[in-house]
Amino acid sequence: MTVQSARCMDCGTPFCQTHTGCPVNNLIPEWNNLVYSGQWPDAIERLHKTNNFPEFTGRVCPAPCEVCFCPFPSPFLKGVLMEVFAFFLSVISWLNKGLSFLYKIIIIKHIVKGGCVAGLVDSPVTIKNIEYAIVDRAWRDGLITPRIPKQRTGMTVAVVGSGPAGLAAADQLNQMGHKVTVYERADRIGGLLMYGIPNMKLEKDTVQRRVNLLKEEGIEFVTNADIGKNVDVNEVKANYDAMCLTMGATKPRDLPIPGRELKGVHFAMEFLTKNQKRLLLTKEGKLESSWDKENFITAAGKDVIVIGGGDTGTDCIGTSMRHRCKSVTNFELMPQPPNERAPNNPWPQWPRVFGVDYGHAEVIAVFGKDPRVYSVLTKEFIGDEDGNIKALVTQDVELTPEGPKAIEGTERERPCDLCVLSMGFLAPEGYMIKELGLDVDQRNNIHASHGDYRTSVEGVFAGGDCRRGQSLVVWAIHEGRGVADATNKFLMQKRASERQNYRSAKFANLSSLSSMQ
Repeated sequence: MTVQSARCMDCGTPFCQTHTGCPVNNLIPEWNNLVYSGQWPDAIERLHKTNNFPEFTGRVCPAPCEVCFCPFPSPFLKGVLMEVFAFFLSVISWLNKGLSFLYKIIIIKHIVKGGCVAGLVDSPVTIKNIEYAIVDRAWRDGLITPRIPKQRTGMTVAVVGSGPAGLAAADQLNQMGHKVTVYERADRIGGLLMYGIPNMKLEKDTVQRRVNLLKEEGIEFVTNADIGKNVDVNEVKANYDAMCLTMGATKPRDLPIPGRELKGVHFAMEFLTKNQKRLLLTKEGKLESSWDKENFITAAGKDVIVIGGGDTGTDCIGTSMRHRCKSVTNFELMPQPPNERAPNNPWPQWPRVFGVDYGHAEVIAVFGKDPRVYSVLTKEFIGDEDGNIKALVTQDVELTPEGPKAIEGTERERPCDLCVLSMGFLAPEGYMIKELGLDVDQRNNIHASHGDYRTSVEGVFAGGDCRRGQSLVVWAIHEGRGVADATNKFLMQKRASERQNYRSAKFANLSSLSSMQ
């Protein structure tokens, strides 16, 4: 940690903490310097200034602060800069007994790697690992303790949804002195942190530890409360001074092809959630009494096909491997990404390049080949006489200016006992939006401007995936903090207005009494 944090001090301009790096604008050079100096208590304080839950992001964030590639607008300029760097380093190395060849190898190997500036001449600083170390050490040393607000404003807020955006909003609003109640439709708090991200990426004890701390700080949590279904949304709105909607984008993209109704075809979140519930019941010793064995989705001994990539698809692959599946294949409609940035994917955009995630690496280690099959379209699910999926029909596609186009004569039948649909999420589920009469955008997300977060209904705010669409945990935290600031501004104005109205009424009563005398 000392070596890595020291490397950060070689940076001139810290792009890592800007909007092209860390979405929550973590003060990365500052806490890296504190780690280098051994000031761990100060490091966790600086980390918490911008990030409510570094133990989550330190485990599951893809670290855009590290992986954004360097700004070379053209291959020609990249080559020129490589030679310029090599020339200056050759001069330096000549003074150090001639290591120019080694320096040039380092430059060529790493010139397009890493989001931090140190990545120009070497591997990027391991920012994510340092963040992980800071927060885990802080928990271990008892540096993270309940911060109970000294004063309360008397204003109340209902937060709907307990994922990263909801928890961040609740944490911020509680520290501002408001009374916060978080409503969660599942049986446990945490949203996708609890049920959407598998244990191998985020241990559930880590999530529960933070939830317990938030409870100690005064936040009230209500589970099994599906606002708009078993809890009246208008009643909730009437009972609180403000509402924050942070319920995520949980409506999955479906695949409406022949055979979709077959048993064994499931959405990714259905697969991951049921697996996680079983693991939690096993740990708590309640498996035999509470487990719904008939509805459990297992990949054990099966030919598994995951349709769709991304983090969720990788998690489904990793979960299938832990079930000891017979085989696992991952279909992607688009072609395989290039190994380096394409001309239409310049810095500072997210690099759309080929990579190997943990799930892919596990399949390669066990079965000897990458599970991903690119440029393939699923046309039909085939079932057996009992209504179970046994295979699916695919067709190769080519990318045209109009989009992917099927190639005639490339149909193929592939064995499949379990198909998991992991094709992303379309929007938040609409029943609560309809009940409140909220405006939506063209993608059916709740309409609220970034930085303002106000919806079309007064006193109702929206943030996270339900506003911006499916995204990263770190963006959810950013949105949660933002929606909390907007809600706090509204509440303070409402409080001031109520006080003014109270004073006016009080003076009016005194005047009427005086006139009667």
